[in-house]
Formats: sequence, C-alpha cells, structure tokens
Amino acid sequence: PNRFDEGYGLNNEALTALKDKGIDLVITVDCGIRSLEEARHARNLGLDLIISDHHHPGAELPEALAVIDPKQTGDTYPEKELAGVGIAYKLAAALDQQLENTKSPAEDYLDLVALGTVADLAPLVGENRYLVRRGLELMRQPQRQGLLSLMGVAGVTPRRVTASDIGFGLGPRLNAAGRLDEAQAALKLLTTHDVAEASGLAQLLEKQNRERQQITRVIQTQAEEMALERDPEALLLFAVDPDFNSGVVGLAASRLTEKYYRPAIVGQRGDEFTRASCRSIAEFHITEALDQCADLLEHHGGHAAAAGFTVRNENLDELAARLTTLATEKLAQQDLQPTLHADVEIPLSQLGSTLLEYLDWMQPTGYGNHQASFVSRNLRPVRYRTVGKDNAHLKLSVSDGHVTFDAIAFRLGEWANQMPQRIDLLYRFEINEFNGQRTFQLNIRDIQASR
Repeated sequence: PNRFDEGYGLNNEALTALKDKGIDLVITVDCGIRSLEEARHARNLGLDLIISDHHHPGAELPEALAVIDPKQTGDTYPEKELAGVGIAYKLAAALDQQLENTKSPAEDYLDLVALGTVADLAPLVGENRYLVRRGLELMRQPQRQGLLSLMGVAGVTPRRVTASDIGFGLGPRLNAAGRLDEAQAALKLLTTHDVAEASGLAQLLEKQNRERQQITRVIQTQAEEMALERDPEALLLFAVDPDFNSGVVGLAASRLTEKYYRPAIVGQRGDEFTRASCRSIAEFHITEALDQCADLLEHHGGHAAAAGFTVRNENLDELAARLTTLATEKLAQQDLQPTLHADVEIPLSQLGSTLLEYLDWMQPTGYGNHQASFVSRNLRPVRYRTVGKDNAHLKLSVSDGHVTFDAIAFRLGEWANQMPQRIDLLYRFEINEFNGQRTFQLNIRDIQASR
C-alpha cells in the first residue's frame, strides 16, 4: 500500500480493486492480524485471504482462510520473534515441500530474508540469527543486480557485508522510497536484472534517503518543541501537526525516545484523521497501552516498543490525555535512565586483529544480540572535532600513553565543547574502511569524564 493514500496494511478499496481484476487470493505480509473489518470485506467479496503477520493479535482474530502468526494464542511454533519476512519465508518453504519445487527454492531468497529481518529490528537470536547468517552468505556473492547497486551507493563492500551494514546502510535506503513516495522503487530495485535500471534506482533511493534524513531532523526539532511546550515534565512525549510528513513521523518519534528515554508519539493530522507512530522504552508496552484506548481508535497495532494508530481528530485530545495518564501511572515511580551494558573492561593494548577474529565468530550480531562492548578508562583525547550534518557526531583519537586509536562517536558531537583532559569510553571495536584503507576504530557508545 501507498502509506500516503492508503495508510498502512489492508484496506477495503484495495481488496475490491483486486477482486475486480479477477484476483482470487490475497496473501498479506507483515500485516493483517488486526484487520477484522477488512477480512470480513474480503470474505463478502468471495476473496480468499491468507494473513501472514508477526504483530501481536487483538482479542479477536480476523475471519480469514488462514492466519499464520506465531504470536496467536495456542500457536505451538517455538520461534515467536520471526520478522514479517521470516513468516513469509516459512510459507514459501512450505509451498516448496508441497509442490516439490526445486527450480527456484525458497532458500535462494534468504538474502532478502536477511535484509528484511535486520531492517525490521527483529532480535538476532534463535532462528532469526540462522536465517540472517545464511542470507549474509548469499549477499557476499550477490546475484541480484539491484542489491549490488544498492551496496555501491551505500559504500558497502559485498564480500564483507554485515548485519550492521543492513541496519545502517541498506535498510534505510530501501525504506526511504516508501517514506517519501511510494515503495515501488525499492521493489523494482530488488527484482530488476537490468544494470542501468538498477543503477538509476539505487541513485534515486540514495537521493530520497538524504531527503528523508533532512525532513526527519526538521520534524524531530518541531515535535520536540511541541511536546515540551505541552508539558515539560511529561512522561510521554506527544506531538501532532498537519505539516508533518506521515512517512517519517516514526523516525522522529524514535529519535525523541532515544534522546529523552520516554515513550514518544508523533503524528500527521489530516482533515478528518490523525495517523501517528509510537516508539517506547522497555518499561512501557506501547501496544498494550493502545489496546486500553481502543474505543477511541479506528486502527492500531504493533509491538511492545513500536506501534501505530489512526484516530478521528475529535478523539485526539482525549486519546493524548488517556495515554499520558497510563504512562504516568506506569512510569512515575521509576528511575527512567537508559542502561548500557559492557562485556569487559580492557586496556587499549589488548585490542587488535586477534580480538577482531574472535568477534567475527559471533556474527551476526544486532538487535537482541548485541555486538560485544568494551570499557577503557583514563584515556587522553589526542585530537577531536565534530563531523556530519549539524556537527552532530564526534571524530577523535584517544591514547592510553602507549597506543593510540581513532574513534567515532555518533550523536555525541556536544562533547567537543566540553572535552575533559581524561575520559572513560564505552565502545565497540571494529574495522573502519575508507578510500580502500582498513584501520582499527572504536565505535563509541558513551563517554564520561575519568574520576
């Protein structure tokens, strides 16, 4: 669906149009588990509907021909955290067995499964980790021209592609198409065999991703001002505006949650409805909170940490008040501070190629299965400067008196104006590849002055 014209997920108009074209069967991916009205509409049309989804079901399941969702009550499948693309892969693999398909087996698509699993922030444990590991093996010898072109614009080396490259390089560029326009460009990129078309589409996604980044920064700033003006002490940040781009409100909400460690809701207010995206913290299950406000909502759904909803504008103020009350009741007595965990404290002299080899054995790492983090103390900043848009990031070199390492600290640019003489760092140890040169680098997650 085009999120600007149709919103998210199933809609009756699309189902009617498909039926009019002679379609007999619709299979959803990553949506539909709460589409009760749409499922009834499909049934009334005589349209078979198979729902494949990984979101949390509501109290009632849709009346579909089949519902495939490991989170539904009574489902015995042990892997509950498959991404939407993982559920679709399972369906394809089952069809392989049923049809005895060997010409184009589902395993040939594991590169796309890896791409979707990481980009959808599914935890990289259990079966997800296996699927991503196998998918990365395919991506390192890319057979899809579009994927090769996308890696080119993202600066990703195919033979060394990692889950991190998907999460920060490939995924955002694919998502940019649907956030600013329709998602067809991303679909065409992943299916084309034409080198020129793939190159042009990859360049288009690169351009759209840069636009998306700029729009996100503007909306984040405006939403932050609106939410704090509404209530500077609020335990839930809430901001809606007619001028917000509905395609990136979720990204803005994510930035606010990251900055303030509070649930955040950012939405675009239309003439009749407001469509909003929610991001939350471990202490507050946002979809359960929306469930308690279901009488005010037209549609809603999601996970513990991320959700979306549509509400009539006349119910918007009451919804904001009720969600704020729920957040206050749940969070008021808690010390809301994000916690970072390190695996080991280590001197800089122990960092090197052998350690990187060990760390590589643990791949793929990512959401739910984090890359190893280290702490080193009493380091001297040798040199430092801000880099990136709005000088948001910090580039520096640090020394313990014996060895010196380059480091990058994303979204910690403010430290350039208050750098102590000695600092403690929490970081990940990695290889930085730039202009054909590969060097050791500390990817800093947090800084504090040495005591």
